Amino acid sequence: MTMRKFALKLAVATLGVVAAGAVAIGEECAEKTTSSSLVNDYPTFARADYVYGCMMVNGQGRDILEKCACSIDVIASALPYKEYEEAETIMSVRQRGGESVAYMYAPAMLEKIKNLKRAQVEGEIRCF
Repeated sequence: MTMRKFALKLAVATLGVVAAGAVAIGEECAEKTTSSSLVNDYPTFARADYVYGCMMVNGQGRDILEKCACSIDVIASALPYKEYEEAETIMSVRQRGGESVAYMYAPAMLEKIKNLKRAQVEGEIRCF
């Protein structure tokens, strides 16, 4: 795992800790409550990468696997894959730092990151 991906997964975990305080009792995983008409435009490798990183941060048990899988399902239902990929790329590039990545702090770029983080928090609230 590269340092860039590790930092991304750490950011996701931090959001999880924040979201954990907001979890309502009785919330179910979106996977159990959504219909079969769920749009699946996320490639398998993207889902697997997210679940792998989530499990590296949260633990290795079967219950964590289910929660992480649920979380990416919620993200996929809230954010098209193209937007997910753009935001993930922006966050990766921004980690390089310096003047060469200053354009990554433009309002349009920040909005894409905010949308991804909102979807991640929703996943944490529903699934963890």
